[in-house]
Amino acid sequence: MPMTTFAAIDIGSYEICMTIFELSKKSVFRVVNDVNYPIELGRESYSVGRLSMETVDKVCEILLDFKRIMKEFGVSEFRACATSAFRELNNPVVVVEQIYVRTGIRVKILSNAEQHFLGYKSIAAMENNFKKVIQKGTAILDVGSGSVQVSLFDNDALVSTQNLKLGSMRIRERLRELEKTTHHYDQLISDFIRNDLGSFQRLQLKDRDIRNVILLGDFLTDTIFQDERVDDIITKTEFISRYNEAVSKSEHELAREMNIDPEYASLIVPTMVVIKSFIDIFNAESLWVPGVSLNDGIAYDFAEKNKLIKSNHDFENDILVASRNIAKRYSSGKNHIQGTTKLALAMFDGIKKIHGMGPRERLLLQIAVLLHDCGKYISIEDVAGCSYNIIMATEIIGLSTAERRIIADVVRYNNTQFVFSRAYESEMEPEEMRSLIVAKLAAILRLANAMDRSHYQKVKGLKAALKDRELVMVMDSDEDISFELGLLKDKVAFFEEVFGIRLVIRRKRKS
Repeated sequence: MPMTTFAAIDIGSYEICMTIFELSKKSVFRVVNDVNYPIELGRESYSVGRLSMETVDKVCEILLDFKRIMKEFGVSEFRACATSAFRELNNPVVVVEQIYVRTGIRVKILSNAEQHFLGYKSIAAMENNFKKVIQKGTAILDVGSGSVQVSLFDNDALVSTQNLKLGSMRIRERLRELEKTTHHYDQLISDFIRNDLGSFQRLQLKDRDIRNVILLGDFLTDTIFQDERVDDIITKTEFISRYNEAVSKSEHELAREMNIDPEYASLIVPTMVVIKSFIDIFNAESLWVPGVSLNDGIAYDFAEKNKLIKSNHDFENDILVASRNIAKRYSSGKNHIQGTTKLALAMFDGIKKIHGMGPRERLLLQIAVLLHDCGKYISIEDVAGCSYNIIMATEIIGLSTAERRIIADVVRYNNTQFVFSRAYESEMEPEEMRSLIVAKLAAILRLANAMDRSHYQKVKGLKAALKDRELVMVMDSDEDISFELGLLKDKVAFFEEVFGIRLVIRRKRKS
């Protein structure tokens, strides 16, 4: 079985690390080298929104060194990702381009939802431990330098996720001056984060019973819990004992005991306070520290997409369940969504030959159907505009910002006039490609939504047959659908314009 040597690079807030894996269908994946360089990108990013020229120079030097190491290990594929320190830059495109020109490494800035979905994938890869832990209500707590991501499970599915800007470095920078005025730094941090935690508890934990916490993070989390094995479960009592010991010590004492730089040791107490605060509001019984990193998730995602491994967990279903919960939050009509989804997917599958889209676009269409009416919660008059704003303001686990924007635009153009991007070159740029995908999905959503305009699910099925440049859609219904047929007329013209075919809609004849 051929072996793929793959490198995952994580450009984090206070270190840049690279892990080299050997991947194959037999061994799943094995770490063969791990290297990291400390560099506090978050200090500049979170405070001024920019990286100095000297810092960018240092990043490029590190990445060039990584290229040399990759060559030594015969790396054939690699992926470099940046997280919150790059997301919060005022000029991320400029920095990414400078890095590419100088190193040949194209850095992908992960959206918050993408970053934490990869972290989640790294846990799910440890299937036996993962399945054991999530038998009871479970939360994944991903404590980073800039933010904390909290993801909640229900019935073996990831149903909701929320990001709070309570990362350890962000807290340290905000409270740096106030820290000098108190002897109870941990209490100061608790007071600082109490309001955000209270809002999270009130809005997200109403009907949820969380017993277990899975802790993710960066090297700092691993350092704090370095004595634990990946299968160790820490009880709440054990954690509180470790917490009390940590917050009673100075930065220099922690640095000496953990063999880390005092600058990093200054992040220990904020990290511990955040973890304890969530354990308290969850009233959790135990804490599992699997010891995985973002690089593990990057490698797992690469191996999965390239069919080197096959997971027993349905990650796509997690995205859909999370989207359904968003729809539920805004009181979207369940029966209408189910009926419209059935019609939209039947349409998508029936015209594969002409739309040229794949499984990922099919997923985006499903999510667009789920969320196309959520704006009614705010305004019945401006459903499209309010739905767009809700989607753009809501994280959907596993989706990039670009994909979320596609969904928001599809929903917006479901009942507003579509505006095509103008392409002046022979080859379309990414923006024009995105516009075309939006147009295709919106055309399908418009038809499917109109077929259930009464919200009575009169159309039970749909078959599409393509012959030459004519598409015949046959609707299966035993009820009077003259209302639905009448509303379809103004949707057909847009559909024909987008797909370049003639559309004929018929009703299935009764036998």
